[in-house]
Amino acid sequence: MAKYWEDYQVGEKFTTPGRTISEGMINIIVGLAGFTLPIFWNEEEAKKTSFGTRIAPGRLTLLIMGGLEEQSGFWDEETMVALVGINKVRITSPLRAGDTIRVHGEVTEKRETRNPERGIIVHHSICKNQKEETVAETETAHLVKRKAGNG
Repeated sequence: MAKYWEDYQVGEKFTTPGRTISEGMINIIVGLAGFTLPIFWNEEEAKKTSFGTRIAPGRLTLLIMGGLEEQSGFWDEETMVALVGINKVRITSPLRAGDTIRVHGEVTEKRETRNPERGIIVHHSICKNQKEETVAETETAHLVKRKAGNG
C-alpha cells in the first residue's frame, strides 16, 4: 500500500540496515569523483596523519546514507518524487574501510507546497558506525506525492 505525504507523521522514526564499507567502495568513489588528497588514496601518507590510515571522503558517507535510507523501506517508490535538499550536514567522525554503518532517522517537519499534489517531508538522519559513534548527521527534504483530492 502506497505511503503518501499525509501518512507520514512528525516524530516517526526509521532505522536502516547496516552496510560495511570496503576498500573497493572508497577506491571507486575517490577515482570517480576525482579526489586527490593523499588521505583518500595513499595508505603510506595516510599513516602519517592523525587518522593513521586511509579514510573515505565525507561525501561517500552521504552517498551511502542515501542508499541505506532507500533500502529501509521507509520511503515508498510509488509516492517519492525527488530529493529537494540536504541541509545542516555534519561529518563528525572518519569513515574507514571495514566500518559498518546504519542510519537512524526521524521525521521532523511536514510542509505543504504550492502544488496540492505534493508535499515536503523533512527528516533528521544520524549515521552511526559499529561502535555507535556518530559519523554524520543531516537534515534532508524530500518531495512526496499527496493523496488525490487534496487542495
